Amino acid sequence: MTTTPFPSGTILGYPRIGPRRELKQAVEAFWAGSITAAELEQRAAELRAATRGRLAALGLGREDAAIPESFSFYDQVLDAAVTVGAVPSRFGHLVAEDGSLDLAGYFTLARGAGDNLPLEMTKWFDSNYHYLVPEIGPETEFRLAGDRLVREFEEAKAAGYLTRPVIVGPVTFLLLAKASDEAPAGFEPLSRLDDLLPVYAELLARLHAAGATWVQLDEPALVNESIPVSRPEQLTALAEAYRVLGAETNRPALFVAAPYGALGDALPVLAASAVEAIGLDLVRGTLPSGLDPETAAALATKTVVAGVIDGHNIWRGDLAAALDVATAVTALSPTVSVSSSTSLLHLPHDAREETKLGQLGNWLAFADQKVGQIVTVAEGLRGGRAAVSAELDAAAAALAERLAAPGVRDAAVRERAAALSAADYDRGDYAERVAAQEAAIDLPLLPTTTIGSFPQTSDIRRARARLNSGVLSSTEYEALMKEEIGRVIALQEQIGLDVLVHGEPERNDMVQYFAENLDGFAVTEHGWVQSYGSRCTRPSLLWGDVSRPAPITLDWAVYAQSLTAKPVKGMLTGPVTILAWSFVRDDQPLGETATQLALALRDEIAELEGAGIGIIQVDEPALRELLPLKRADHAAYLDWSVDSFRLATAGVRPETQIHTHLCYSEFGEVIDAIGRLDADVTSVEAARSRMEIVDDIASSGFDHGIGPGVYDIHSPRVPGVAEMTQLLERALQAVPGRRLWVNPDCGLKTRGYQETVESLQNMLGATRAVRATTH
Repeated sequence: MTTTPFPSGTILGYPRIGPRRELKQAVEAFWAGSITAAELEQRAAELRAATRGRLAALGLGREDAAIPESFSFYDQVLDAAVTVGAVPSRFGHLVAEDGSLDLAGYFTLARGAGDNLPLEMTKWFDSNYHYLVPEIGPETEFRLAGDRLVREFEEAKAAGYLTRPVIVGPVTFLLLAKASDEAPAGFEPLSRLDDLLPVYAELLARLHAAGATWVQLDEPALVNESIPVSRPEQLTALAEAYRVLGAETNRPALFVAAPYGALGDALPVLAASAVEAIGLDLVRGTLPSGLDPETAAALATKTVVAGVIDGHNIWRGDLAAALDVATAVTALSPTVSVSSSTSLLHLPHDAREETKLGQLGNWLAFADQKVGQIVTVAEGLRGGRAAVSAELDAAAAALAERLAAPGVRDAAVRERAAALSAADYDRGDYAERVAAQEAAIDLPLLPTTTIGSFPQTSDIRRARARLNSGVLSSTEYEALMKEEIGRVIALQEQIGLDVLVHGEPERNDMVQYFAENLDGFAVTEHGWVQSYGSRCTRPSLLWGDVSRPAPITLDWAVYAQSLTAKPVKGMLTGPVTILAWSFVRDDQPLGETATQLALALRDEIAELEGAGIGIIQVDEPALRELLPLKRADHAAYLDWSVDSFRLATAGVRPETQIHTHLCYSEFGEVIDAIGRLDADVTSVEAARSRMEIVDDIASSGFDHGIGPGVYDIHSPRVPGVAEMTQLLERALQAVPGRRLWVNPDCGLKTRGYQETVESLQNMLGATRAVRATTH
């Protein structure tokens, strides 16, 4: 097999939602029945064409496989599952005779339908992107069931582009999968590797026949030490996978990328394999050293793709340092390419669209600017530093300007943090708090509540847009929001919920809303990033020391409580989640920034309590998300993340009930840390995983209040009373009724009112049924 040289500069992937969220709008129009599948395909093709043209204009080659073909309608792991025919049996009726799924069927796997639950969703490594978890069992019939990757390559080729198809690698695909419902106890999806590899080989042959010179196989599971499969098994599978695929003669050259951390002991395995290029994340990982002679010799025959440009954060950074690292990689191999450390999926499209950030705009590099940086470093690697000295000097000047800017360091904030003592993190005995709260808050067995937000209707969004454009005054906007809060409170009372929320109509986003009201943050106009499917977020920019100049949520909470005799929760986003869902300064440890955020929230909590709000929820859905991929880093992370939550919440009286919420992650590994948060009540995602979390709760000795979600809000389906009753009964097997709360998996912001009301009514029906049989 003749190998075409790998491009000198590339990216591992590019944002696929479109600069103005064109894909989101098209997909949601298809779901609503406003456009046909053919129209959706056409809009997606136009978006892919625009992306290729944009990347070529930014400096990536049109004919050297520098441009990755990394588009997805929903999720890249779902794409891999559909490609290899891994469709759960409950969706078998959607599969055509040749194994394929049409677009409607594809989206049904992601969103569910009727009584058929969608695939489980969880976080993609330590990012805020969510992927759909494949379900694999002995019964799964692997076959090449989807040819979309081939068709999109051919589409690009017809337009004059030789792109590089991208797919999740076979080892990562199986390591991220879960056992199907039909699988026997103890079944491990990785055991199906030998059956899966021929399908990947067939796909490679199809791509080769179509003219592909390189294919990118993403294997990020290799850097994650939290995957519950032994490392020897993983490495054996890795060696076998690339022995089999490497031995194929009719295939493109293989580029294996392993972003999000260091490959560690997987590097010698890949070096010894027949793959032609290996990608190293040299932002989260480090330059390999101390390689044994055999591995060093093998690696020297490969193209090493040096991920020296940060694909996870938005700062321009130190471009000269990136060039230094790329230059050092030439000691490993004479053939080095420059790339992003991860896919640019995690970044907004173009920083030049941000016209209201002033000086801060000069410090930023979004996806398009990162491509430019890669082109610069690649040119510097080929032609020497002098060839790119102007670009290096400009990046250095921007970095120096950022670090010296007013507000980056605030003496008062730092003095307050330095004065903290152990007492500031301690709420006292939990049993005493329970007694005080039971006396202060009259709640029934299995109290019901929601997580916080209610549907953000088009009227709410229009009102916010009119406020931002100056058509509405702040007084008029506040009156409209209060009308909505009144409706939400009345609706909850009508349904029969026990602990109410105000619905958060005034909040554009659970992080951005706080960022807009805290010093040290800035927000973007167009900085959208895909979170999952068609769901996009606009991460805030945390650039300086954090403080709270004025109350943020107080007036809204007090107003909502004035409308009802039932308790209304004060609703805050926790420090770890604000960090995780923002683009955070990189000039100090995350733990220091978390402490500053915690102090700001502590002040907010004190004012809520002082105004008579007796239940305060501090959401930390990202606690598990930020857990480092390397076990050696877990303890330090969990220490500062737990401390930041405790610092924020420990100033309240015993009778004030502190709640927290966590969602869409695998929590077993951090269950002890969840206990150390010392929240009085913790709500967690549990519906898609069918209450798997309760086993961890039972085995860990967790003894605080817990609310495992009984229905999945990220799907439009309305679960029935019987389904939620079954989940509640499952939870009661592990959690005593006096500690069990009943709630959805997450906030209801993205749902419509009809499905929300029906689902909550069914949730109350299930609760009443279980209460009647629980003593």
